[in-house]
Amino acid sequence: MNLFRNIPKKDKLLSYFDLSYNRKIISYLIDNELDLLREKIKNNEKVEINEANFSSNIKKQYNDLIEGTLKYVINATGIVLHTNLGRAPISENIIKNVLKVLSGYSNLEYNLDLGERGERYHHAVEYLKILTGCEDAIIVNNNAAAVFLINNTFNRNKEVLISRSELVEIGGSFRIPEVIKNSGAILKEVGTTNKTKISDYESNITENTSMIMKVHKSNYAIIGFFEEVDYKDIPQLAKKYNILSYCDLGSGSLNHIKNCNEPLLSDLIGYGYDLVSASGDKLLGSAQSGIILGKKHLIDELKKNQLLRMLRVDKITLAILQETLKLYLLEKFEEIKTNQLFSQSLEILKKKATKLKKLITKIENTNQLDIEIKEIETYSGGGSCPMITQPSIALFITHKSLKPHLLEKMLRKFKPPIISRVQNDKLILDVRTIFEEDLQTIANGLSWAINQLL
Repeated sequence: MNLFRNIPKKDKLLSYFDLSYNRKIISYLIDNELDLLREKIKNNEKVEINEANFSSNIKKQYNDLIEGTLKYVINATGIVLHTNLGRAPISENIIKNVLKVLSGYSNLEYNLDLGERGERYHHAVEYLKILTGCEDAIIVNNNAAAVFLINNTFNRNKEVLISRSELVEIGGSFRIPEVIKNSGAILKEVGTTNKTKISDYESNITENTSMIMKVHKSNYAIIGFFEEVDYKDIPQLAKKYNILSYCDLGSGSLNHIKNCNEPLLSDLIGYGYDLVSASGDKLLGSAQSGIILGKKHLIDELKKNQLLRMLRVDKITLAILQETLKLYLLEKFEEIKTNQLFSQSLEILKKKATKLKKLITKIENTNQLDIEIKEIETYSGGGSCPMITQPSIALFITHKSLKPHLLEKMLRKFKPPIISRVQNDKLILDVRTIFEEDLQTIANGLSWAINQLL
């Protein structure tokens, strides 16, 4: 109990901070730390009560709080569409071009021709119609929202047929069966886990069937004794029975990506799907969004659904998406950052890796490092091109006395954090996802990490 008496007074702790510190924030942080200290004492945990250390810890927390939790990181994993690292990086020129729209006022919901209120749902649609051949389109806040909205609009209390091999779960426990159930639709599984034929769909169509849905296997592949119905066959069967066909492509792209096995969005529209949905922030390389393409009368029905107001996107997303689609339309693919990263040749990557190695070896305390440049296989990420790897170049690094997992952990504490990986007891820096302007920063970060650990 004596420990409780030794807890420093809040007023005393406040005296450690001059007027350059925001009092409201400091007060909040001190209260949190004092509560934590009391809880530890209550649970008989070992504590050290030192006012100077206490204030020093609060200052660090203050700086971290002001810096914010969302911050720039360096992606040295080689995974271009890293879900945990924000997926598609947006080109600086795109941000520059939309700055005027975002920092001022815009015609987000204003009809300039009529001089009255308009709707936000037409922005970027014309570009999508030209690029994919669809009749109409609508943008929602992500592809999960697109799946939910489509099923809630057209399949409430009706059956939607999906192959058992496509009842996927992706990141964040997003499960197709749960989404279908929560949308009010009735899921009807067809085929088996490893084999689904066109006859499996056909034999399960009833008077209450409203849709056949094909789902992209975003993060896995079934190999061996496996069969599935081709993308192009679903719309034909649906048309035969006068029901809807819908393809959830997930990570859909507008142009061919090297070493990727996915159809283009224009391919699916060409096959005759009534509705197609995909993410804006994966292979397309834009802001997070759900892009729904389809027949005009169906898009009109989606607009009538009251849920759309909860799932709609803001001016930031629309501005970035519009600017990205414009680059596709003008065939300026190299100005889209994901395309830049995917299209780097091994020769370019080797030059980048060689430059990074030289920068590292120039720093004084890196003489204990052994650095090899090797070819490596990496994945696209973001649920795109499942199980298909692409060649890349990486630095394989070992230190004479420091374990690679310790270096990896310390690099994450650097400013900016450097995200790497460990494989076969080596620290790996894959240069495909490292930007030229960050090479010196990585060298500095590695030097800093070594200094902290020795």
